[in-house]
Amino acid sequence: MLSPFACGSRTGASTSSVHVKTLHKTSAAANHGTQSIERALRVLRELAARGEFGWRLSDLAARCEVDKGTVHRVLSCLVRERFVQQRAADKHYFPGPMLYELSLSLPGHAAFQQACERRMAKFAKQTEAIAWMILRSGNEYVCAVRQGSLELRGLMVHAGTRRPLFTSVGGIAILQTLPSLETENILTDNVQQEIAQRGDGRLGALRKMRERSQRHGFGVNLGDVVAGVHAFAVPVCGDHGRAVAAVCLTGLAEQFPEAQLPEIRRALEDVAVTVEQDARECLGTVMHAGLAADL
Repeated sequence: MLSPFACGSRTGASTSSVHVKTLHKTSAAANHGTQSIERALRVLRELAARGEFGWRLSDLAARCEVDKGTVHRVLSCLVRERFVQQRAADKHYFPGPMLYELSLSLPGHAAFQQACERRMAKFAKQTEAIAWMILRSGNEYVCAVRQGSLELRGLMVHAGTRRPLFTSVGGIAILQTLPSLETENILTDNVQQEIAQRGDGRLGALRKMRERSQRHGFGVNLGDVVAGVHAFAVPVCGDHGRAVAAVCLTGLAEQFPEAQLPEIRRALEDVAVTVEQDARECLGTVMHAGLAADL
């Protein structure tokens, strides 16, 4: 016959084992749920980045680095909930109306967008070039506004376009305001994204743009990425001095020669000041406290 202590020991061990298994299952379920949410959010971000063109299932799965079956299940759910829509003609997936409906709960952002559109339209008309504004979004930027009718080869950036920060003169202007360690981490991530998506063919040109911008103290691209196309940018900063956005100007080399850099910088900074004022009026502390960490 086993002693009471022996029985108690066995019972305790069994209870503990059950408890550990329960915790393990709960943790695994939580991790799986988080992964599912992360996949869905990544799909939505990629769809929003190509809102004009849409995605085929196979291309979207490759972009997200997730198997087609999983992405199809995610898309099916998002279509049911109207976050995503599918065009019948070619089966391409696009952002859905629910995204717009949810954005209506952010009236300050809509007012800020409209104010920036007016600012950029006026700037584009004055310079006879392309004026645009980007927002920081983590390690990437998203184009918020693009104005101007100048035809430029190689400028494939439109409202909603999302790219790594270091691929844009505006992103470089944003990086110039960040602490060195944060900048290094972002550049490491951006280089990995660039190589994964496009190979290493542009890395030299992008490095040249960063080095040129560092010498001048603001975003400067004198045909470094696309021959004959010059681009410039200054940051839009919050109260903490870190950039949350950038105002950019892009045109032909003959329109904006290197000799005019001081004038170009002053013009950009004048626009950036008005954009910062718009941000304070429309967004208040949200822009400078809540969004500043991620945009």
